[in-house]
Amino acid sequence: MSIATVITGVGVHTTRGVRSASQGSRPYHRESSVVCRVGRNAYRSRSPPAHQWGLARVDVASSTAWTGDYAGPIMFRIMFFQPCIPPNTGNAIRLAANTGCELHLIEPLGFSMSDAQVKRAGLDYHEMAHVTVHPNLVTAWHELKPERVFAFTAHADRFYTDVDYRPGDVLLFGPEPTGLPDEVLAEPEVTDRIRIPMLAGRRSHNLANSASIVVYEAWRQNGFAGAV
Repeated sequence: MSIATVITGVGVHTTRGVRSASQGSRPYHRESSVVCRVGRNAYRSRSPPAHQWGLARVDVASSTAWTGDYAGPIMFRIMFFQPCIPPNTGNAIRLAANTGCELHLIEPLGFSMSDAQVKRAGLDYHEMAHVTVHPNLVTAWHELKPERVFAFTAHADRFYTDVDYRPGDVLLFGPEPTGLPDEVLAEPEVTDRIRIPMLAGRRSHNLANSASIVVYEAWRQNGFAGAV
């Protein structure tokens, strides 16, 4: 069984889902703490135990979700795999709230969701966004059951503008220092690898900016449904 704890403005309740017999555990994690290094800065994960690539195997576990006040249809599912920089996630919370998307975070995080930098970047949009923190990627796949997952990486041939996006698509981005590891890119759930073009000699875009570029292209293709 998997248990998702849903936190709303009026209380806390749990929802349960049955793990399918066909879904086995996969190699994912080892340590209870991970240090993300970005330039001169180091961010130590404050997440619950055991979420770095390593020797142990994990099964479906529990996720925590904050449900916002948006009651319309969900457009797309933004997914950050092990994000490290608090303001980037705060900005993504604001992006999700403004576009009718869900934001899914895969632990370990390089920060706490109560971090002041997360709150500062997200302003008062935390109450408007749907945000779920998953303890591992296995749990995220099990709970979302995505039809299509697009993994964004510099190691791809197709541009983000080459995709015909549909509501419910998962838009998967890697951590700030390294991008998505090969093991994630090889996940069977990943439909395709996609890139955002840059000039030669440049390493990467900012994570929140990358998500914004893709979300707005996907939303544009769908007629900016729900926008004013």
